[in-house]
Amino acid sequence: MELQFIGCGSAFTTREFYQSNVLVKKNGKRFLIDVGGDARHALEELGLYAKDIDAFTLTHGHGDHCGGVEWLAFCRYFAPTLNPELFGVGSLLLDIWNKSLAGGLESVEGKMLRLEDYFRVTSIRPNETFKWENIEFRPVQTVHVMNGFRIVESYGYFIRDLDSKNPESSVFFTGDTQFAPHQLTKFYEMADVILHDAETAPFKSGVHAHYSDLKGLPEATKKKMWLYHYQPGEKPDAVADGFRGFVTKGQNFEF
Repeated sequence: MELQFIGCGSAFTTREFYQSNVLVKKNGKRFLIDVGGDARHALEELGLYAKDIDAFTLTHGHGDHCGGVEWLAFCRYFAPTLNPELFGVGSLLLDIWNKSLAGGLESVEGKMLRLEDYFRVTSIRPNETFKWENIEFRPVQTVHVMNGFRIVESYGYFIRDLDSKNPESSVFFTGDTQFAPHQLTKFYEMADVILHDAETAPFKSGVHAHYSDLKGLPEATKKKMWLYHYQPGEKPDAVADGFRGFVTKGQNFEF
């Protein structure tokens, strides 16, 4: 299994970084974790196009994570021999369809469509897992945004390649999350490698883990942690602060 960051930046980043979407590769097939608005450009830089994506999942409904789904859906819909798989927690997929995707995808000439008309959809319930190419994906609900009195659904993934003999085979990909060590510590401890969002802006947005907070985590945790979803501009010295480092655009990890 390989994980490649087709982008490593925040929602409003530049072409130098692109948004933080991840390509999982195994057995010659490709699986995207999130299809943000930058995804088609980031993929093209790697020589990849819609036809090259076999499956995908979505962590939540923000545009830097699902804004490219319309592109993928229409490219695939009008090339009917191509039929990618979509995996995810059913309630999240329904929410993203109703609030983010239906406006552009629900109507084509002469008919109304559903998400299932574009993709082969596998819906799971919270606390369930799905497998793709014998890689196990376990959704981990995170606290990203509070909408009044409601936590908006958002998920990271605990990922294991069940065929891997690599000692570093368990990956915790946080997706977008606030700094929440009390909720996430057990996943930090379970994982061999942690891929964690980390904003680096001079102010804290309140909806992402900020570098200054992550820096206070235990040394044993930071030694396993790579940081992504950061802002353009000068960055702290993550290695000197005990982390593995900042992920760069196009960086590839083998497990």
